[in-house]
Amino acid sequence: MITREVFMDIKVMHRNGLSIRRIARMTGLHRLTVKRHVESDSFPEYHRTKKRKSLLDPYVQLIEGYLDEDDYQATWIFDRLVRIGYPGGYGRVKDLVRHLKGEKRRIAYLRFETEPAFQAQVDWGDFQIVNPDGTTTTVYAFIMVLGFSRALYVEFVEKRTLESFMDCHIHGFDYLGGCPQEILYDRMKHVVVGKENGKPVFNREFFHFAHHYGFSPRLCPPYAPWVKGKSERPIHFLRERFWRGYAYRSLDGANEDVRAWLETANRRIHGTYGAPVDARWEQEKALLGALPPVPYDTSLKIFRPVYKECQFSYNGNRYLIPHEFAGKKVLLKIKGKVIRIYHDHDLVATYEEPEGRHQLVGDRVIYERLRADREQRKRKYGRQKGKATRGLTTASLFPEVAVRSLAEYERLAGGASWSN
Repeated sequence: MITREVFMDIKVMHRNGLSIRRIARMTGLHRLTVKRHVESDSFPEYHRTKKRKSLLDPYVQLIEGYLDEDDYQATWIFDRLVRIGYPGGYGRVKDLVRHLKGEKRRIAYLRFETEPAFQAQVDWGDFQIVNPDGTTTTVYAFIMVLGFSRALYVEFVEKRTLESFMDCHIHGFDYLGGCPQEILYDRMKHVVVGKENGKPVFNREFFHFAHHYGFSPRLCPPYAPWVKGKSERPIHFLRERFWRGYAYRSLDGANEDVRAWLETANRRIHGTYGAPVDARWEQEKALLGALPPVPYDTSLKIFRPVYKECQFSYNGNRYLIPHEFAGKKVLLKIKGKVIRIYHDHDLVATYEEPEGRHQLVGDRVIYERLRADREQRKRKYGRQKGKATRGLTTASLFPEVAVRSLAEYERLAGGASWSN
């Protein structure tokens, strides 16, 4: 079973025109395995088993620290670990050191000039606003920079949520003219949620986002900001050339102003390669990956049960929903202040979230429809009940009882007298 990272690499290489045979050689996989994943639209499924603890787990962080200091050999590191009590064998240490060194070499290589449309780098910068009462407020700048041309995209947000993080990516792809093959990040929580067996665990939602747009997320080593110099330096550039002396009015106003500033910033003569940024940008645009026809849905997604009162609750308020969904679960997609309610794939209702809490939101005509439906079912049930209870009102199992003389009964009984 391949990892999600390898799956993304396969998809990106195939998107860039590499043959299945060549991808198989580069990844060390069988070409039929590569073909299966190229044709698949979903990530490989894993059957989670109980994690087995490794004797090397307590020493992983120490090994990373050694390698940050110098390019030590695995034998040197193994000797140091044995001295402090490591009870395992050399093979595990050698495999981990090889993996960590390979990742460091790859990241170090990416510090040099990248090919057009190969890589972008993303980072956050925080900017302080002094309010009239002397207090300060922080807004955050999302920065995406293409590695070859150094073309910039900047957007200010009030909160660094996963939703805003992905929205900024979408806006950045639109502005820059497409999507690169990979994007380099530091170990921010939007991208990485933890570590397992010395390897990063990527945010599942963000991995689906990356798959939708066809890029591979990459991580720079911890405590190595020099790796992301192409995005670190633009933050300083933005701070000095745009923000210093800027009169902040509103978030929307700041984004309009920074968009206008980018028109000039992306025409500057870059100090590293000595040519206009926009000239290289035009060269890079032609090679960026095409964007999907439908943007990724970045709305917050929450399931909620529908109560028998035809209501569901969210964020301290209750919302009305047609009675057909009582007792079922619906999916809420929340974007900004708009709540869209789905059952399966069908849009049931759309509401705007109110200010305040403890409110009932919705059209009361839902209750009128519920009453009308109950009356209709009651009439239908009443007819069925009448058929089922016949005989209780006539004291007989026959719907109608004819009154006959005794002579008639005697005839039916073959002439015998009932009085005998």
